[in-house]
Amino acid sequence: MTTLDISGTDPVKTRPSGFQPISGRRKIADRVAHVAVVVAVVIAIIPLLWLIGTLIYNGITPLLDAGWWTNAERYGGALNAIVGTLLQTALAAVLSIPLGIFVAIYLVEYSNGRSVLARVTTFMVDILSGVPSIVAALFVYAVWRTTLGLPRMGFLVAIALVLLMVPLVVRSTEEMLKIVPQDLREAAYALGVPKWKTIARIVLPTALSGIVTGVMLAIGRVMGESAPVLILVGSTKAMNWNPFDGNQESLPLMMVQQYNNGPGAFEKVWGAALTLVILVALAYFGAKWIAKFFAPKTS
Repeated sequence: MTTLDISGTDPVKTRPSGFQPISGRRKIADRVAHVAVVVAVVIAIIPLLWLIGTLIYNGITPLLDAGWWTNAERYGGALNAIVGTLLQTALAAVLSIPLGIFVAIYLVEYSNGRSVLARVTTFMVDILSGVPSIVAALFVYAVWRTTLGLPRMGFLVAIALVLLMVPLVVRSTEEMLKIVPQDLREAAYALGVPKWKTIARIVLPTALSGIVTGVMLAIGRVMGESAPVLILVGSTKAMNWNPFDGNQESLPLMMVQQYNNGPGAFEKVWGAALTLVILVALAYFGAKWIAKFFAPKTS
C-alpha cells in the first residue's frame, strides 16, 4: 500500500515505528525488581527506627535534667564524659584528617599507582581498614606504656583512634578525588596554574562535600569506641580538661562503668548512649553545613 505525496510524483511508503511495545514479561520483571528494592529499604529502615526509638524512650529522662549537661559525673551529670569524648575525638581528628587527606592526594594526584611507595601505602591502608579497635589499643599500649613508660591518659586514646580513622579518611577522600572530572585539572593546567594550586583551589573544593561525609563517618565510628578507653585511660568521675595528664572520662567508658553498677544505673547508660548519638549527629550536620558553605558556587 503506497500513497502519493503532494506533488503526485514520488510514492511514500509507510514504515513501521522503531519503538516496539514493552513485553508483559519485562513489565512484570521491572515491577518485581521495584517492589524488591522498596522492601529492602523498608527492612533496612525498620531496625534503625527501632534503635532510635529505643534510645529516646530509655535515655531521654536524664537528658531533660539540666544537671546532666552542667555537672560532672560525681554530681549526677555527664559533663566530664562529654568533655572527655570531645577532646579525645578532636585530637584524633586533628591528627588523622590532614594525614589521611594528604595520603589520598598523593595516591590520586601524584602517584602513578605502580611505584613502590604507592603500592606499600595502599597495602597498609587496606590492612589498617580491617584492624579491630582493641588491636590498635593494645599496640599503643605496648609502645607508649610498656616501652616508653608513659602514664595512662586521654592522649593515648586519641593515638589509637588515629589508627582507626586514617584508613577511612584515605579511602573516602581517594574515591571523591577520583570522581572529579579530569577536564577541570587540564583546564587549570592550560591556564598556567601550578599543580599544587589546582589541587588546593579546584580539586579539593569540588570534592569537599564527599570528603566531609567520609570524615564524619570516620569520626562517628571512632567516637563510640570502647576498647581504647578501657585500656589506655582510667575512669574518673571528676572533670579533667587536660588530655595529657591523668585519667579522663568519656561517654563509652561511662556506659561501661555505669553498666557494671547494676540495673539501677541503666538509665544513665541509656542517657550516655543517647548523648553520644546526639553529639555525632550535631557534628555531622555541622560539617555538612560547612562543606556546603565552602563548596564551589554553581551560579
